[in-house]
Amino acid sequence: MAGQAKKSTKKFEKHRLKDTLEKRKEVAKIKQRAQTKAKKKARNAKDHAAATGDDDNPAVQNPQKNSDKKFADMSVDQFFQGGFQLPELKKTKSKPQLQTGKRKRDLEDVSAEGSGSSSEADGQLFSDEEAPDGEENGTENHQEDLDALAEKDPEFYKYLQENDAELLAFEGGDLAEVDRLSEDNNPKKKRKKSQETPAETVDVDVEDAEDPDGQIEVTMAMISKWKPAMAEQYSLRAMRQVVLAFRSAAYVNANEEKELKYAISSPDVYHRLLVLALEHVPTVLQHHLPAKESTTGKVHIATDSKKFRTLTPLLRSHSAAVLHLLENLSDAPTLKKTLDSLVPLLPYLLSFKKVLKSLVKSTVDIWSDPSTSDSARITAFLVIRRLAVISDASIREAVLRTIYQGLVTGSRVTNHHTLPAINLMKNSAAELWGIDPAIGYTTGFVYIRQLAVHLRSSITQPTKDSYKQIYNWQYVHSLDFWSRVLSTHCSPLTNPSFKSASDSPLHPLLYPLVQITLGALRLIPTPTYYPLRFHLTRSLLRLSRATTTYIPLAPSLLEVLQSAEMSKAPKPSTLKPLDFSAALRVPKPYLRTRTYQDGLGEQLVELLADAFAAWAKHVAFPELALPPIVHLKRWLKSTSSHTSNGTSKPRNNNKNNKKNSRLTSSLALLVQKLESQARWIEERRRAVDFAPANREQVAGFLSGVQVGETPLGAFAEGLRAKREEREKVLEMARGRERREEEGGVDGMDEEDEEEE
Repeated sequence: MAGQAKKSTKKFEKHRLKDTLEKRKEVAKIKQRAQTKAKKKARNAKDHAAATGDDDNPAVQNPQKNSDKKFADMSVDQFFQGGFQLPELKKTKSKPQLQTGKRKRDLEDVSAEGSGSSSEADGQLFSDEEAPDGEENGTENHQEDLDALAEKDPEFYKYLQENDAELLAFEGGDLAEVDRLSEDNNPKKKRKKSQETPAETVDVDVEDAEDPDGQIEVTMAMISKWKPAMAEQYSLRAMRQVVLAFRSAAYVNANEEKELKYAISSPDVYHRLLVLALEHVPTVLQHHLPAKESTTGKVHIATDSKKFRTLTPLLRSHSAAVLHLLENLSDAPTLKKTLDSLVPLLPYLLSFKKVLKSLVKSTVDIWSDPSTSDSARITAFLVIRRLAVISDASIREAVLRTIYQGLVTGSRVTNHHTLPAINLMKNSAAELWGIDPAIGYTTGFVYIRQLAVHLRSSITQPTKDSYKQIYNWQYVHSLDFWSRVLSTHCSPLTNPSFKSASDSPLHPLLYPLVQITLGALRLIPTPTYYPLRFHLTRSLLRLSRATTTYIPLAPSLLEVLQSAEMSKAPKPSTLKPLDFSAALRVPKPYLRTRTYQDGLGEQLVELLADAFAAWAKHVAFPELALPPIVHLKRWLKSTSSHTSNGTSKPRNNNKNNKKNSRLTSSLALLVQKLESQARWIEERRRAVDFAPANREQVAGFLSGVQVGETPLGAFAEGLRAKREEREKVLEMARGRERREEEGGVDGMDEEDEEEE
């Protein structure tokens, strides 16, 4: 058994491993090219000698002089325009010769395809005509070096298997092995093929008839032949042909020039081919390379087997074609089906980090695109989640970083149409941070610190536009997202294994997030940005309710009552009510109007009721609610004192009458509910027999009572139900307006057509 790795080995892995691997790949490529060129030159000379006649011919003995005399007077353009006349060889064995030629064409196309999909990692794959014995010798030497490395330093070889499987799989790439594996798995079929009649042979080979452009036209008959071969016999040969045809379908409208073996001209054939490839390619792979999943969610595949190395080019080609197809799809059902096909392929792609990087980016782009349908968005998230579950720590961290960046990018534009999709993204992405709490804490710390740096620079280095780094939708959605993450994974309600929120590994992020949110909330305390204050207050309220952590929300809400917007008489206005859910700042026409003041009053009452309802069962509620009650009563008294008495002059009465009856009545009702809740708690805590120092008894006070059964809790739930009902009515009205606008546009188009 090998001992511990040497210090020099560890140092080599840390500083020089990557460069050494790249140099080895380059040396292997150069060696193969040189050997291939020499072998090809010798073979061409031999073929020329056989074609020109006897070996005693001086033209054969000295081909260089003969060629010099022949082409001395030719220019380069004349040489290439003249074409090449290949000598006719003796056709002693016609049938084997035809089969060999057919196999050559297939392997050339497959090899070209494999090189196109994996050129970045493995270099160019050679075709049969460009890979004579020299390539095999170079590959064998490379494999001997790897075998020697496995015997000399098995730990380093295992490290290469885990971190650079592409180097160890360098010898593969000849897709002729796919045919050999297919024949090994279907021996009976091979014997049957040798007994076929000539008519049957013609039917089998008719699909390989090429058009003048050198491409094979895919027909329904070919698809009908491939489907049972893959579904019933799990044929690797059929899978290879389907992968090549699918690649041609994926790049059918691509601007870049690619050598494609197949051509598709019929829409029905295109559709059937996509369905066949997306459904059955993962099935064939699962049959030949079964993925075994452990109870912990880890997936194991025999990546060191010969079969996996042989299928690697096909796997790379198919995954590259699927990713290219995803970037150009706009149809929601097709997009969803393509994303579904990626889930069973993920275990086979774990060894290819570059492919996974492209896959994660493409999938996150679809997930974060505002125009994506909800079904496709959910399917894209399931692909990302599956990858995060079965992958290692490095891939998982890259997934979390990419999905957070996608969320920030996708939330740049927020309105009534995009807000539901953004909320769906935030709720779904928050789930990923619980898969690996250690990595979740690391990434959360980095991004929350980034938000803190932006806030600090805006405070310490104020400029005319410095506040715009904070007061924008992306910053607000980021704070709201992290509040959802901590509310989901720090809550004892959703995690029964936690006795309290402090048991969660993510709990240390709670305090900095609250401080950043409170700082952003008070950065510009003007009535123009009260909607942003209410958004951040709701984020803190969710966090306080889920983690049972007290956050002082009442002071920031009561500050709104002291502003000039609430203390001065409003101007009458006919503006429609402001929708606070899709606004960060108030348009100028709304300031100092009755419409805006009524909206502020509704938001204040609802948020104050929710903030205190979260602590409605706490034994210290009377003391907690006393300062806000005094503050609200004082404000109500100050507004009512401006009401004119009977002896005042009418002109002064109109000038000093600043009372908003709707606002004052709603605040007075809130005060009554707070006082009623305080009395309700005082009645029930008279019977307790424990001191405040007994924390367990204090935490268990009224544990069997639901919040909705308390006076304040029932009031808060009623306000919440009213708001939800109002939002439904507004959404129906917006939908009706959109339909009317679309109908109006269609009607205008019809009128224009009639006029023409």
